Amino acid sequence: MFNVSKMTIIAGAALIGLAAAGSAKAWDKRIDVVNASHLPIVNFYASNVGSDSWEEDILGTGVLPPGYQVRVNLDDGTSYCHFDLKTRFADGSSVIRRDVDICTVTRFTLYD
Repeated sequence: MFNVSKMTIIAGAALIGLAAAGSAKAWDKRIDVVNASHLPIVNFYASNVGSDSWEEDILGTGVLPPGYQVRVNLDDGTSYCHFDLKTRFADGSSVIRRDVDICTVTRFTLYD
């Protein structure tokens, strides 16, 4: 015969494990930056909406050519999910997208 209290503890532990797995996914701050434009991307910046300045260039010395993508981790150690994203292209033009929810958006595509 099964011990009801022991089964309850096991079921509770399983539910906690599922909840933890679900919340870990909710806080995943990695996004794919996709260059669907005809110009190379030379700079990509992301700053949480609580910041007054742009953080460091995520691409560093790299360039994201047209037709390519890169996965970036935007986890800045805060609990923020909303970020402002700035992209600068090789011709000097820029695109800024404000208040992007990176906890729900997994792909950020830049078009011409």
